[in-house]
Amino acid sequence: MPDTSSQADSTSSSNSDQSEPHRHYKIFKPHGFLSQFVPETRKSKKLLGDLAHFPAGIMAIGRLDHDSEGLLLLTTDGMVSHRVRSKKVEKEYYVQIDGNIHDETIIRLRQGVEIGIKGEKYLTLPCKVFKLDGEPELPSNGRKIRDPRHGPMSWISITISEGKNRQIRKMTAAAGFPTMRLVRVRIGNIKLDDMQPREVIELTEITRVL
Repeated sequence: MPDTSSQADSTSSSNSDQSEPHRHYKIFKPHGFLSQFVPETRKSKKLLGDLAHFPAGIMAIGRLDHDSEGLLLLTTDGMVSHRVRSKKVEKEYYVQIDGNIHDETIIRLRQGVEIGIKGEKYLTLPCKVFKLDGEPELPSNGRKIRDPRHGPMSWISITISEGKNRQIRKMTAAAGFPTMRLVRVRIGNIKLDDMQPREVIELTEITRVL
């Protein structure tokens, strides 16, 4: 667990002492957690601040939705956050989908599919997609997806350079293969590797590996 002095109270607050060096972390966001530090409603939700004590001014770089898991970067440096969220940095996801996906559908996903964004039609940018050879080595999230006897499931890798709201889930649904489990495994050259859910690792040189 990181050795820090104070708990962050916002995903976008500025560093309280600019003389302090910026700090960066990679975490394994578990299923069921929001990618934020401050609840948007009064309802009890699991937040990133429940994972560790982070320094003031910490913010999540982008988001993983409540039902998604995996690699999430945190930083106190707004410039780093802007760089990672740009379209120049790839984000790779392992996606378990409902059904046995075929080459034709993979090609369609690569070329771009039409999804809905804020009530408007949007054609996703070309991306990298391939079918994984079997189930990847990922820690269990404690949830039973469904009984395999009810039909086949597939695992695919999708790498995008954009990040629309729930984009991966919308893409696979548009192609006829709903997402059953979604795990982000890479941002730029930063990888999830063998991290476990709730694990927090402080990074020393984040800009050199993006």
